[in-house]
Amino acid sequence: MEKKSNHFSGQLGFVLAAAGSAVGVGNLWRFPYLAAKDGGGLFLIIYLILVLTFGFALLTSDIAIGRHTQKSAIGAYTQMRPRWKFLGILTFLVPVLIMTYYAVIGGWITKYAVVYITGQAQAAASDDYFTAFITSSTSPVIFALLFMGVTAFIVYNGVEKGIEKVSKWMMPVLLVLVVVIAVYSLTISHTDASGQLRTGLQGFLYYLTPDLEGLTVQRFLQILLDAMSQLFFSLSVSMGIMITYGSYVKPEVNLNKAINQIEIFDTGVAFLAGAMIIPAVYVFSGTEGMGAGPSLMFISLPKVFSAMGKAGTFVGILFFVTAIFATLSSCISVLESITANCMEIFHTSRKKTVLVLSVIYLAASAVIALGYSIFYVEVKLPNGSVGQLLDIMDYISNSVMMPFIALLSTILIGWVVTPDYVISEMERSGDKFRRKKLYRVMIRFVAPVMMFILFLQSTGILS
Repeated sequence: MEKKSNHFSGQLGFVLAAAGSAVGVGNLWRFPYLAAKDGGGLFLIIYLILVLTFGFALLTSDIAIGRHTQKSAIGAYTQMRPRWKFLGILTFLVPVLIMTYYAVIGGWITKYAVVYITGQAQAAASDDYFTAFITSSTSPVIFALLFMGVTAFIVYNGVEKGIEKVSKWMMPVLLVLVVVIAVYSLTISHTDASGQLRTGLQGFLYYLTPDLEGLTVQRFLQILLDAMSQLFFSLSVSMGIMITYGSYVKPEVNLNKAINQIEIFDTGVAFLAGAMIIPAVYVFSGTEGMGAGPSLMFISLPKVFSAMGKAGTFVGILFFVTAIFATLSSCISVLESITANCMEIFHTSRKKTVLVLSVIYLAASAVIALGYSIFYVEVKLPNGSVGQLLDIMDYISNSVMMPFIALLSTILIGWVVTPDYVISEMERSGDKFRRKKLYRVMIRFVAPVMMFILFLQSTGILS
């Protein structure tokens, strides 16, 4: 087995870096609005069950493959079965596409953090503020390039001195900020124009209570698919990231404990994100405010912060700084996955590889950032939505490629190399793999069927 020169210093470093990759901006805005849309507590229960079964199987597979092969996606799949090298190439292409726009979203969040820090909270709450910002030909580009530059600098400094060092302080701070905002959200109250008093605790109960009203088989399947797609993207599986991070894990690390800790951290932050956003939106906007969907972070929340008065500016600062950390940790992992694959393919040094990739992605980020102004297009996507450049990249990588890759990887592990390939790696450090039977069933029978359904639904074939 080839010896890897880069390693995480130990289990804590790996868990925090991997959790950082998993805890992305999707946890902070996508999870809360899906929970609000999909029956509150009903969505939470389904999501938790999926984390412990479906998510566990995919996450375990990626990390175990990475540590066993000591390679990133392309090299790992080639080593497992040379004929399956194409799967490694497909997996490598996902972060290649995601990296074109992730720094753009990071730039948007950074812009809002600057707006709140400089005391312009009221301006951010106006109806056309976000649209005016992203359609500008300068401001979104500057912030995207800034975010991309910081990401590249951290990856340039390596696994232990860059990624791990930043994750060790950034992830605990992120967790503290999320808890602080969530606790504050529970204490607020507001009386609307009609004289109705709404409290944060009522909003929290709305979040936790399963809404079974009008529940049909069709709606239940839609909630199941929403929860599955959220989990799928949240855990950073099927995009090569966890394979790359797994390749940096030392043999003595207990993968069973590490995977449990990553699941707990990721799910905990997602749950707390709902607890900090849903009660606040409920207090100032009622149940109607829950329908904001993807615009929740940049349009609805600034209005909520504005309604909080002076405290809203401070809460807004905390929220967008938290979002910066979440986005940065994920952006780092995406670039690291690309870097690791390129180093293996071209046999180049980390620093040279990162410098070349930085030039490419600074240019790509600028183009995507201008996708709402100079390079504006409207393309009808197979799922029925109309997208600009960012949406097109997101649709291809997230809705088409990732479910397809997960489907193929479950077939490879479940039926070609067999689950014993992963199980032996999980027990390599002498620790018992307690969820061994569950893993076998999930990876061979349940996960392939679920991934096939998700792929059909995501591509618009099953609607």
